[in-house]
Amino acid sequence: MAAEQRAAAAGTDGVEAEVAGVAAVVVNYNARDHLLDCVRSLRAEGVQEVVVVDNASTDGSGPALAASDPDAVWLATGANIGFGAAANRGAARTSAPLLLVCNPDLVVEPGAVRALAATVRRDPGLALVGARIESPAGAVYPSPRRFPGLTEAAGHAFLDLLGVDNVFTRRYRMLDDDRSRPATDVDWVSGSCFMARRAAWQQLGGFDEAYFMFAEDVDLCWRAGQSGWRVGFEPAARVTHVQGVSVDQHPYRMLVAHHRSILRFYRRTAEGWRRLLAPVVAAALAVRLVAACGHRAAQGRRGR
Repeated sequence: MAAEQRAAAAGTDGVEAEVAGVAAVVVNYNARDHLLDCVRSLRAEGVQEVVVVDNASTDGSGPALAASDPDAVWLATGANIGFGAAANRGAARTSAPLLLVCNPDLVVEPGAVRALAATVRRDPGLALVGARIESPAGAVYPSPRRFPGLTEAAGHAFLDLLGVDNVFTRRYRMLDDDRSRPATDVDWVSGSCFMARRAAWQQLGGFDEAYFMFAEDVDLCWRAGQSGWRVGFEPAARVTHVQGVSVDQHPYRMLVAHHRSILRFYRRTAEGWRRLLAPVVAAALAVRLVAACGHRAAQGRRGR
């Protein structure tokens, strides 16, 4: 469908005005069918500028997207360079004042883009705003979170891995907070779906590409706060996220990347005497990585 036809199908002039100035960047890795659904949902919301950055997919994502939506920009990186680096390249190909960053395995529900855009526009102090993320079954994913202290982080890291409902995880993931209230400030939000103000994105330099996967969103939000910006969560912007479509293709590599990113973030943000604990944190993460790999292997055996 041509861009003019999509614009007409998007709805009234008022709706089009609300999403004008929004560019979407979708980072893809072997998520072909989900990617097509994601792009369709963005188009249904009236998003005219869509850039798909592909990390060397081998599942035919490129030809499938070209057939489904020839106006979407396909940007091939030539290798799996990681989520943050790919998102940065996609953002550099856009110029809209608002930037929507998405995973490929999610669908943007009606009104979500407009809600995110309205929240950013009405508050000039917001660098970015996260969406309400739900599973296909309707379970709420804890997108808004706090920066945990050492005790909180340790309690969450090990007790949550054991499947224990505990105060550390509940506080870190803000599970007892009212998620239905109007947009509120939070420490950080999931990078799977958020809208950023381009001025803030450019000032911060986008994602730190030293993070291959995981914690690049935590780091971005932390740097935003250090630079005087704020981070928000908008529960009225709802997206449905399958989760794990790309990550589960290389589960053990992703577990290593996850723990490595956590250690990188700790080293970046720890101050004073906490910096001296970096070797202890590294050792604890190594123990947790072994436990997480064992847990994953057990899940695989049960699945078979």
